[in-house]
Amino acid sequence: MIITNKPNGQHQESANWRWMVAALQSTNGQHQESANWQRASMITCSKPEKAGFASGARRWRQLGGSLLTLLLLGCLAAASQAESKYDNYKAERLPWGDPDLQGIWTNAMVTALARPDNIDKLVLTEREATAAEKFGEDLLDSIDDLPEGDLEAGADVGGYNSFWLDPGTRVLRVRGQPRSSIITYPEDGQVPLRLWSRVKHWWRIYKLLNDHDNPEVRPLGERCTVGFGSTGGPPMLPVVYNNHYQFVQSPGHVMILVEMNHNVRTIRLHGQPLPENIRPWLGDSIGHWEGDTLVVKTTQFHPQQDFRAAIKHQVLMGTDTVVEERFTRIADDEILYEFTVTDEDLYTEPWKGEMTLRPMDNRIYEYACHEGNYALPNILAGARQQEALK
Repeated sequence: MIITNKPNGQHQESANWRWMVAALQSTNGQHQESANWQRASMITCSKPEKAGFASGARRWRQLGGSLLTLLLLGCLAAASQAESKYDNYKAERLPWGDPDLQGIWTNAMVTALARPDNIDKLVLTEREATAAEKFGEDLLDSIDDLPEGDLEAGADVGGYNSFWLDPGTRVLRVRGQPRSSIITYPEDGQVPLRLWSRVKHWWRIYKLLNDHDNPEVRPLGERCTVGFGSTGGPPMLPVVYNNHYQFVQSPGHVMILVEMNHNVRTIRLHGQPLPENIRPWLGDSIGHWEGDTLVVKTTQFHPQQDFRAAIKHQVLMGTDTVVEERFTRIADDEILYEFTVTDEDLYTEPWKGEMTLRPMDNRIYEYACHEGNYALPNILAGARQQEALK
């Protein structure tokens, strides 16, 4: 923000002005300038063109000093109000004393898991955030930009048009800060795969694109078993649609209903691990409260969930990978979701991420995936046709 009304359009930033501008910026740009504040800035930032203007420099200095003081106090009040949304927030308690996380929440966003190659920082400027959101909007619009007439026989007919997609329209913001990636550590914003893991990663992508021998080799999302990628979690990562979650709490349990494929993850508070030979979809989750934060440790993943592939992320997971999640309600309209993934066999070090879950007024309807699922038999039939033409 530039505060200036001098005739030549220039402004001078004294130490006081720089401090005031920093105070304004600390509110993440969410301040309002009423007509009174605009008039105050005109007076305090402008100089009279003639020595005789207002007849007295002393009265001018007194008036300007008073208005400057009021302006600075207003800036401090605005900054304090913005900070207090998080600093002074206390989550409501349920009848048995646990913090209330209940409701329907979404993690839809244009931000991906890993940081883009052309960005070398975690926190974006507002201009960069706007550009990223515009890029996402243009990309969604381009999906519907199809050539007129019939498509060539045997050519790629594409997937869903934009009507069926709901990836989100805004970048991820954590406590108001626009982010370039969900990953916060390592600092480069990338998943720290070991060399062998990188080989496995690309081999699984090759198999995904080329292996159509039977239904069991196709991704779990195509088979309507669990959602695409890691939408069901943990970690719970956004995909291109169906990014809603419903939290339901009871004494001793927290249930998370995942919109895509209506999977349910039941977190047992202070529970005991399942026998090692039981490895459910979405793993075995045990949680406890640390103050206002729900801490969940999940492991014993199903072996078929070892590669979670989606457009916005690809994640390798072992059956004994450990994912620790932290859910903290930091405002009425925000849950801070943090996670750490640890697996020495797959990764050179633990990696971490965080995002904001936002409330939704919508309902979650049944995800009827198997019913009318023509895609899977058609995928296999198409592969048989290709084989016949060879």
